Amino acid sequence: QVQLVESGGGSVQAGSSLRLSCLSSGRTFSNYAMGWFRQAPGKEREFVAAITWSGGSKNYADSVKGRFTISRDNAKNTVYLQMNSLKPEDTAVYYCAARDRGRATPWSYAVAQYDYWGQGTQVTVCS
Repeated sequence: QVQLVESGGGSVQAGSSLRLSCLSSGRTFSNYAMGWFRQAPGKEREFVAAITWSGGSKNYADSVKGRFTISRDNAKNTVYLQMNSLKPEDTAVYYCAARDRGRATPWSYAVAQYDYWGQGTQVTVCS
């Protein structure tokens, strides 16, 4: 089992920055690709960003490209999401997720392709 705990959410003004962290425990962190997803009220959970197990490849949703940066520190068992130039439409609960590196592809944007999930952290961006 893998346990994931997100932190770093909060309420900020539009244009501000936040850095989310997700601490992993349980199995070896470097065995997992990691993703960030978000879910706004009344909407489905959507892909935000993903990073492969080594950190060598990163992928982003078009809506956050150029503003958000995903990174990981395997020595600290932590994945990060740096969010800059936040907009009100970024308001959501943000979840981190882990995907076993043994899967056929190194990363995915699909919710169903991730094996473990955190409880989420709320991000609210005010205009």
